[in-house]
Amino acid sequence: MGLGGTAKKIQTVAEKAEQTYEKLTELREEVDDTQEMVADTATRVQRLENEMAEQRAVLDAIAEEVGVDREDVSTDVHIAEAEQDESAAGDGGE
Repeated sequence: MGLGGTAKKIQTVAEKAEQTYEKLTELREEVDDTQEMVADTATRVQRLENEMAEQRAVLDAIAEEVGVDREDVSTDVHIAEAEQDESAAGDGGE
């Protein structure tokens, strides 16, 4: 193999290296974007959890003021959901 063959191989390796570098750069950008999105999502989730806790506290205070037992209401809802789930499962088997 002469110098021409070696030069061609070196050119091919250089092109592959450039393509690999471009792919790695794209991948790094995607990872950075994903990390930013995850951080933003975590912030939003924390804010929503805080808002839910505030709303729960307000609802608990209102329920206590009007004499509603929150646990009884919760139990009733869970029973109704379970019955609905059983009914839906029974309908699907026919």
